[in-house]
Amino acid sequence: MASMSGKTSNAKVHKRVRNDHSTETAEDYVEAIAEIEERDGTCRVRDLADRFGVSHVTVIRIVRRIEGEGLVKTEPYKPIELTTKGRKLAKACAQRHDVVVRFLRAIGVSQKNAETDAEGIEHHVSSETLRRFNEIADSGRL
Repeated sequence: MASMSGKTSNAKVHKRVRNDHSTETAEDYVEAIAEIEERDGTCRVRDLADRFGVSHVTVIRIVRRIEGEGLVKTEPYKPIELTTKGRKLAKACAQRHDVVVRFLRAIGVSQKNAETDAEGIEHHVSSETLRRFNEIADSGRL
């Protein structure tokens, strides 16, 4: 039978995972907006719809939500722009993604699979684990 402290610990773990899931879409969108802006100069709804394979309506709904979180600003028929807060989040996400990919490559995962797997892992890795991933990726040793 689980002790009360075990139940508390499990509850904290599940709470963290739920929180990670709730921020995952915002992180994916700001990272994508930053990449598209860098590549094309601007980011529009259709760019995100194509990138994520979703409808324009879905993109508009998500952009409205993250605009409410202060991550982007947009006006009808205008490009989507990251705010300072959105740029900071996009940069942190890109760095976290890079660390996870480099770690996976260091343990022998193919580039293609490392990129795909990093998309899920990067949203759920703790700062401690990310630090170790980075150390291992930098050293090339396990």
